[in-house]
Amino acid sequence: MLTKQKKLILSHAQRDMMRRAGSVNAELMDFLRPHVQAGITTLEIDKMVHEWTYDHGHKAATLGYQKYPKCCCISINEVICHGIPDSTVLKDGDIVNVDITTIVDGWHGDQSETFLIGEVTEEKRAVTQCAFDCMHLAIDQLTPGCRVATIGETVTPEAHRRGFTVVREYVGHGLGRQFHLDPSIPHFPNRQSRIDRLFAGMCFTVEPMINAGTRYTKSDKQDGWTVRTKDGRPSAQFEHSILMTEKGPEILTETKNGPEKGHRF
Repeated sequence: MLTKQKKLILSHAQRDMMRRAGSVNAELMDFLRPHVQAGITTLEIDKMVHEWTYDHGHKAATLGYQKYPKCCCISINEVICHGIPDSTVLKDGDIVNVDITTIVDGWHGDQSETFLIGEVTEEKRAVTQCAFDCMHLAIDQLTPGCRVATIGETVTPEAHRRGFTVVREYVGHGLGRQFHLDPSIPHFPNRQSRIDRLFAGMCFTVEPMINAGTRYTKSDKQDGWTVRTKDGRPSAQFEHSILMTEKGPEILTETKNGPEKGHRF
């Protein structure tokens, strides 16, 4: 176990590479931001991701990953994650999560945001606020060497306090030269997360998926990717890439124009 964890520790030069990957990915999110509005198709957003990424000399991590067909994941309303961009038009009242991952000189930057399109229901607004707040609350609790379970022990009680649930089937992950690395980062406490620790030099994502209704999910058997809430109620998610430093967690995917900690939707 110790040997395995040592492999996850980045040198200072490698940390800088991850910082650059995160910064590039955040720049892409800010580029997309004004376009995520009513009237655009999710396929048009994906095309923007493709053009911006490759025009800047980078790669979209999801394109071809385990045969995934697009450059990003776009999940609307009851879709929890892995929504495939298509001809669907965003409309007033939707909430939509845009999840982007960019490979920059071999290193991965990964993040997602949930956008509110026009006037949304109070339930959609509240579940979006909860996902955003839970992400930041969890990040704020992290310290060098802390247990991974710190994240789940923060997210789950807060979500339940607000009347929402936490998805268990899909979790955060280590990040670096590969898209998905150890350790697994569940947003609920379990046995393994009480064992795994987050040491200085480790990169990982914090990305709670919060459901308005049941925590249970159902996968689309036709496309093999899209995951929806089992009861059809809305779900929201936010994600940042995090570098644990000797002083504490550093957010690598902070945007210039996006919502900051404490934002009210």
